[in-house]
Amino acid sequence: MASFLGRYEYQLDPKGRVSLPADFRKEADGSRFVLLQWEPTHLTLLPMDVWEGVQARILELRRTQPAMLNRLRRITSRAVHVDPDKQGRILIPAGLKEAVGLEGTVVVTGNVDRIEFWDPETFATTVERATLDDEDLTDLDVQIFG
Repeated sequence: MASFLGRYEYQLDPKGRVSLPADFRKEADGSRFVLLQWEPTHLTLLPMDVWEGVQARILELRRTQPAMLNRLRRITSRAVHVDPDKQGRILIPAGLKEAVGLEGTVVVTGNVDRIEFWDPETFATTVERATLDDEDLTDLDVQIFG
């Protein structure tokens, strides 16, 4: 399994493509990805091995929790397969860009087994500023780092 770490800023090109950081391309090793929006703030890029686990959970929920069907449809109807081109860029469809407000500069972050694409201001508001205001993170930090 790939391990994606770090924060980078890239520009969307006029065709809606964004580069993946060299470290991410190296970790992915030519992998195909699934790009989707499952949270309102950003897009998530999953390598196929991670997507296969998500897909199995979706199928199980579809069988066991009929009330979740429309939510699952919403998620899967906004998912697309993407393959990086020779320059390591992926195409972000217009509907997904618009859904999370991507234009110009894009924050590309590694989140261990996945990659996320954020509008810079949304990232600052949602992640950076919120973390600074949260005093209850000490317990979480100890759980993670010992």
